Amino acid sequence: MPRAGLDFMWSETLAMLARAERQQREVFQLTETGWEPPVDVIETAAGLVIIVALPGVRSDEMEIVVGNGELTVRGIRRWPSGQESARVHRIELPHGRFQRRLPLPPGNFEFVGQDHRDGCLLLTLKRLG
Repeated sequence: MPRAGLDFMWSETLAMLARAERQQREVFQLTETGWEPPVDVIETAAGLVIIVALPGVRSDEMEIVVGNGELTVRGIRRWPSGQESARVHRIELPHGRFQRRLPLPPGNFEFVGQDHRDGCLLLTLKRLG
């Protein structure tokens, strides 16, 4: 292959990696405690529904703590088993430890349930009093 073709391929590869890194930083914030998954917080008359994007994270690999006016979700997203010798073409979803701390709206809330659905963790907090 002519040198100009190799230079073009290399520059396209670098541009693609830069785009992937930029997108990952925009969606999955990196912190000193790992990465922060994106969340939606929806307030209803009964309380809060919090949706945390955690694709590939098992429920036994996370901890949920509610207290002192905040919610903390922490855990780990592991590499899929059997992929250790695989050839990686792209990695955009973060792996490793994560933690997300959210201040809760004013009021008292009690954690009443969780569900895993469509790659997301759905948390329900009931408003007290």
